[in-house]
Amino acid sequence: MMKEFKEARERYEATPIPEELDRRVRAGIRQGRSRYRARRLRRSLGAAAACFVVVFGALNLSPTVAAAAADLPVLGGIFRVLTVRDFTDVNSDHTVKVEQPAVSGSDYADKISAQIQAKVDEKIAEGEQIVADYKEAYFATGGTQEEWEKHDNQVTVTYDIKSQTDTTVSFVVSSAVSIANAYQEQTYYNLDLASERELTLRDLLGEDWVAVCNDAIRAQMAAAEDPAVYFDESMGGFTTVDETTSFYINESGNPVVVFPPYTVAIGALGTVEFEIAK
Repeated sequence: MMKEFKEARERYEATPIPEELDRRVRAGIRQGRSRYRARRLRRSLGAAAACFVVVFGALNLSPTVAAAAADLPVLGGIFRVLTVRDFTDVNSDHTVKVEQPAVSGSDYADKISAQIQAKVDEKIAEGEQIVADYKEAYFATGGTQEEWEKHDNQVTVTYDIKSQTDTTVSFVVSSAVSIANAYQEQTYYNLDLASERELTLRDLLGEDWVAVCNDAIRAQMAAAEDPAVYFDESMGGFTTVDETTSFYINESGNPVVVFPPYTVAIGALGTVEFEIAK
C-alpha cells in the first residue's frame, strides 16, 4: 500500500498537463508576477495609502460591500474585520469570485490590510493570466471553441475567520484556479492587534513548541483509523514543524497545524490538519 501511495503522490506532483500547456501556464505566472511587481514599484507609499482609503470609502458607497461588512465581528469594540470587496465578475473565458477581508482599528491593522490587498490583487492577476495562457495552449493543442465554452474556469479568493477574542483574530485567505489543484493557496493570519504583531507557535506553546507539535502530530497519525494514509519519512512525509509551518487558532484557543494536500498524506485527505492541545 505504501508503494501505491508514493506512486500516487508522484503522479500528482508530476501534473499531467501537456508540455506546451505547462510551459505557457508557468510563463504566464512569471509574467503576471513580473507585471504585478512593476506596478507596485511605480506606486508611491502615499498613493498606496490613498488607494486603501478609497477601498474603505466603498463601505459608504456600495450597498453590497456595506451589507457584507455590517455583520462582521468587532474585536473589543475597537478592531473590526471587514469585507472590503465582495463581487463576481463573469466573462466568456472565466468567472472571478472575490471576498476580500481587511482589519481596521490601528495603523498596524491598516498595514496588514494593505498586505492582504496586495496578495488578493496578485492572486487575481495571476489566476486570470493562468486562464488566458491555458486558453491559448488549449487551442494550440487541438481544442475547439465549442469544447472551450464548456469549461467552467474559475478564479476565486475567499476568507474564513477561524477564531477571535477582544484583541486577536485568526483567519485564512484562500485563492484557487479551477484548472488544476496545483494553483491553490492558503495564507493564514494570526494577529494580536493590541500588541501589533503576528502570533507564532512559540507564543502559543512555549519554548518547546517544536517538540510539542511533533509529538502531537505523530501521535495523531499513529492513532488514525488507517495510519498508512500518512507518508513516512522515506516517502518524503512529515519530519518536523518549523517557523514556516502554517497554522490557525481555533475557537478553543489551540493552534491547528495545516499541511497542503499530498505533503504528508494521500491526496484523498485533502488539506491535513492537526490540533495541538495546550
